[in-house]
Amino acid sequence: MRAFVVVAEEGSLSAAARRLHLSQPALSQTMAALERQLGIPLLLRRSTGVQATEAGMTLLTEARAVLARHDQALAAVARHTATGGGVLRIGIPLELPTDLLAKPLVDLAVTYPGTRVQARHLSTAAQFDALHAGELDAGLVREHPIGQDLDAVLVAEERLGVLLAAEQAAKTAGPDGVRLDSLAGLDWVGFPRSGSPAWYDELTAILRSHGLDLGPEAPAGQELIAEVKLAAVTAGGAFALAPPDWSQPIPDSVVWSPLAGHPLVRRTWAVWPASSHRRDLAQLVAALDRG
Repeated sequence: MRAFVVVAEEGSLSAAARRLHLSQPALSQTMAALERQLGIPLLLRRSTGVQATEAGMTLLTEARAVLARHDQALAAVARHTATGGGVLRIGIPLELPTDLLAKPLVDLAVTYPGTRVQARHLSTAAQFDALHAGELDAGLVREHPIGQDLDAVLVAEERLGVLLAAEQAAKTAGPDGVRLDSLAGLDWVGFPRSGSPAWYDELTAILRSHGLDLGPEAPAGQELIAEVKLAAVTAGGAFALAPPDWSQPIPDSVVWSPLAGHPLVRRTWAVWPASSHRRDLAQLVAALDRG
């Protein structure tokens, strides 16, 4: 039933096979077996894809209801055996991808209704300190932890672009975006190294290798919030970095452009204590890992 629903939604056996992580021949055999079992065609096969027959549409409606009830039943049983409940404390950095946490948190609430999530905005370094001190149960950080006391999984990669004043962008942007070396002479609106030393060192090494003079480091503890970036860039003579799906509204006086060649990739890891046995935390991490 799950395979049939995916085929009907995708309208293509090849696309459905990719989504289900199956070979197309195996999926075709599964659909043929289902049609034989029910004794009626469920799919119209064309060169452009597949389409559910009238009987197939009836099965699609019923299958979705059956599968939803099946998943609900498993979640209800899991709550009797799961280690969860209480407060799950999560550290979150600035500029977290907007869609990263939404579905995992919804699924967590369904399976573990007794778990309450408490989110805190903290830098990577502050999250590591809080995790070691037992003040966080998990964190989303911009560098891989060192040592064996924390486990980690990569959950997001973002190709950073550049924010420029509109006039500056018009002079600088090419057909493939803005070249890093074309930003020479502009001030970088950067974050303090103390917030994420390894990511800061990686980022600034790339910027300097393209001939950029980064000037003095931002003061420790200063958060690089969106308003600071936009104000500095709007005034002219400066650039800031931001992901393509930046959640902040950008004024007409500022333009976001991709960087030619995508030289800057910002990564986000989910980290948690290696000694943790919380099943609600394990589910959240698994959902983040699946993306």
